[in-house]
Amino acid sequence: MQIHNLKRIHKNKKDRIVGRGGKHAKTSGRGGKGQTARAGNKRRPELRDIIKKLPKNRGYQFKSFSIKPVGVSLEKIAKAFPKGGAVNPTNLFELKVIKKRKGWLPKVKILNSEAVFTQKIQVSKCMVSDSVKEKIEKTGGEVTL
Repeated sequence: MQIHNLKRIHKNKKDRIVGRGGKHAKTSGRGGKGQTARAGNKRRPELRDIIKKLPKNRGYQFKSFSIKPVGVSLEKIAKAFPKGGAVNPTNLFELKVIKKRKGWLPKVKILNSEAVFTQKIQVSKCMVSDSVKEKIEKTGGEVTL
């Protein structure tokens, strides 16, 4: 046996540098230098600050991103279509009953009004309240979605 063939039974053990904190040496498991290495490091999360700035008023609700339909009364439709005809968002836009929203034609919902309705109309691509649907079908018109 020669000296270059000799091997230790136990591996070298590194000397620990001061660090306090169990088995950790030097930085005691706190990483490098700076704010995170110091005692009492409690930084506020960014999101928390954003949440704290939001209004907490009773009844406050976030504005939903869903596009809400434009309400059009039966009275306006009666004036726009005196002889009856096809009612859809494009026709309502051409007759200036509704406006575009940010360059788009909005969804339309036809709502009831107390006025007497006698026109025979065909409603398509519009939402309709139940009472309006009854009135339209009484006059001989039809509603398709």
